Amino acid sequence: METGAVLQRRRPPRLQIKGVCKRFGGVHALRGVDLEADMGEVHALLGENGAGKSTLMKIVAGAHAPDEGELWIDGAPFAPSSPREARDRGVAMIYQELNLCPHLSVLENVTLGRERARFGVKRLGAARSRLNQVLGDLDVKSFSGDSMVSELGPGDRQLVEIARALCFDAKIIVFDEPTSSLSAPDVERLFRVTRRLVESGVTVLWISHFLDEVKAIGNRFTVLRDGETVGRGDVPETSTEEMVTTMAGRSVEEAYPRSPRSLGDVVLSVRGLAGSRSPREASFELRSGEILGVFGLVGAGRTEMLRSLYGLDPISAGDLQLRGLPIRRPRPRHWVSLGVGLLSEDRANEGVALDLSIADNVTLSSVRRLASRLGTVARRAREQATEPWRERLSLRAGSTRQPVRDLSGGNQQKVAIARLLECGADTLLLDEPTRGIDVGARVEVYRLLDRLAAEGKAILMVSSHLPELLGTCDRIAVMHRGVLGAARPCEDWTEDAALAAATGGTH
Repeated sequence: METGAVLQRRRPPRLQIKGVCKRFGGVHALRGVDLEADMGEVHALLGENGAGKSTLMKIVAGAHAPDEGELWIDGAPFAPSSPREARDRGVAMIYQELNLCPHLSVLENVTLGRERARFGVKRLGAARSRLNQVLGDLDVKSFSGDSMVSELGPGDRQLVEIARALCFDAKIIVFDEPTSSLSAPDVERLFRVTRRLVESGVTVLWISHFLDEVKAIGNRFTVLRDGETVGRGDVPETSTEEMVTTMAGRSVEEAYPRSPRSLGDVVLSVRGLAGSRSPREASFELRSGEILGVFGLVGAGRTEMLRSLYGLDPISAGDLQLRGLPIRRPRPRHWVSLGVGLLSEDRANEGVALDLSIADNVTLSSVRRLASRLGTVARRAREQATEPWRERLSLRAGSTRQPVRDLSGGNQQKVAIARLLECGADTLLLDEPTRGIDVGARVEVYRLLDRLAAEGKAILMVSSHLPELLGTCDRIAVMHRGVLGAARPCEDWTEDAALAAATGGTH
């Protein structure tokens, strides 16, 4: 019975999703998904690749319409028929691949499609004032409305997207893998900006495979698996292990599998490697049975080092030896013939041929061995060569004839690695081998690399994710501004020490 106290009704959720289903042909992408996100919170949306996260967010952004279910914003029904209608209701989507026009200024990008004009002349005065106010609120000092987007780095370009959303009064901002291409300082700045957003009442939906980021920035989380909501909770009160188990539907006993390894002789020796612009100087030795990690911030020159070493970019200096054999003019074809394979960080454009089948991709580098006397390679020969790798790498696909485009990111990465192994590579140069794949697929890649090292293969692994280097490697070297430091055993490193070395501090 009431005692006279005034009971306040709970504010409705900023975003409420109930029973949303979505089918594409006979495939159920979403099966009755539920989600609630309150005003002024960072709500993390978690799940492995293919769990339905992107489909759900495209429904929120107006790109797809649900087959069943309902959505509300601030207690009012929300059923956008287009992305523009969703934006008008206060929803902004910031994709992993930013949607900006580099040849235009920041102000022109912010107002694109919503310009006010009179007699055919754009009137940008009010928009400029609003943009300046937003940039001031975000404490952005590295660029202005007149800056050209082509001159901005990845971190600043992301801030342009955020400013564009705020200029049109976004209530809900969806970040899709927002830190995948950012340096550590840019990630910290994004965190600061995100905290400012939620303090002002904006709701942030944060999609990320990096659970350490979720722990650092998130308030609550929802987990999707196979298109269904399978878990939710408060981020501070939930361990990373619990999140992983809910996402994968199985217990991940060991995030970084480690078998006994026996380091052998030096396979690859690099002395004083320098490129036309980067690296400035890189020296290391890689042994058989070893995983040697290279850490550094974005722009440090890690990828450039691998490209120069492999002959994809010109070198200006350096002494290279493979098993004691001097390599005077490195070329990709020569490296392949010597059993050295490179995995590019740009999987979609350089790692796999998305429109070709799994079998075609796996055998791309070994067609000469499979070719008949007439110079042709039969489809059956390609499929027979691919089948063992499908089984050994636990490649999830209906058939080796399936297009690689239809596979998840983790399985695409396995196809790229299988191509190197099929052509006989026993020295692997891997650039960001787990970028863009979910936590469950990462564990499978770690397990594969551990098995290959235990078999005696030599692996050089470049990564911007320190925990995986500390968990999988035998030694780690840190690159700073094009210079590679000395490799040291993993037990001699801490995350703080590696970051200090990467930013120019003391080792």
